[in-house]
Amino acid sequence: MRKKRIGGVPVIRRGGATAVGNISLRDVQFLLTAPEIYHDYRTVAVKDFLTAVRTYLDKNKNASSMSSEFITCKKDCTIKEVIQLLDREKIHRVYVVDDDGNLQGLITLRDIISRLVHEPHGYFGDFFDGVLPLPANSRV
Repeated sequence: MRKKRIGGVPVIRRGGATAVGNISLRDVQFLLTAPEIYHDYRTVAVKDFLTAVRTYLDKNKNASSMSSEFITCKKDCTIKEVIQLLDREKIHRVYVVDDDGNLQGLITLRDIISRLVHEPHGYFGDFFDGVLPLPANSRV
């Protein structure tokens, strides 16, 4: 995610295109700073990560602001509806799915803003590089 400069990735059901979850940079940061979830984060499978985090969050409701819900919209949603969804859910990305729940695309808050406001190439320089600071005690 850091190499591709993206803030989140969908989790897809094995052998299909059905989206079942989302892992964001915030989720990864949570993993790195919550050793009670996993002691060896370098080898944990995505499925095990999501299961452990959901279990942890169920037991510790106020431990993190991380949402375990996967927020989607259909292709025929208007941009206004997507903006309202982003605002209501306090999220940065919405996955676009078809009627069967198969992933079709992704719309981020930045995608919408970039269509409304001109952002010259290189305007932010390297400002967004490394937006996920590693904990001081990390072993990456």
